[in-house]
Amino acid sequence: MENFKTDGEIVAEIYRNAQLALTSIADILPEIDDEEIKKEIISEHEEYERICAEAALLAKNMGAEVKEPSPVKKAMMWSAIKMNAGTDNSRSNIAQMMIRGTVTGITSLKTTMTEGERVMNGEVKKLLNDLITVEENFEEKLKKYL
Repeated sequence: MENFKTDGEIVAEIYRNAQLALTSIADILPEIDDEEIKKEIISEHEEYERICAEAALLAKNMGAEVKEPSPVKKAMMWSAIKMNAGTDNSRSNIAQMMIRGTVTGITSLKTTMTEGERVMNGEVKKLLNDLITVEENFEEKLKKYL
């Protein structure tokens, strides 16, 4: 028997994915000297904030609970970013780090789409598709910095 995620679980996953992106951006921004890529990443931050707000509102309307990423996950991301960017804060290295995180997010979200496509409601599916599209666009934009 297939195990489907509920709409609430999917919205929580959307929220968590966007929160992880916001956390990683907050961690990496102080390491960036290149103004052009910094501007791009700040723009990404704004989009992730929008997605988080939409997911939080949708979850509230559904009576679902969203959670922040765990402190351990945040600490692991922080240390990886600080170590990697601390030794090389070049435009291409920053872009590579951001692309890796974005691709991880896309993979997770597309798996969720496949698993829940037949059962999720229209609002949830729209928000999930929106975040996937946003992340795919970010990946393409970041490639120009490699």
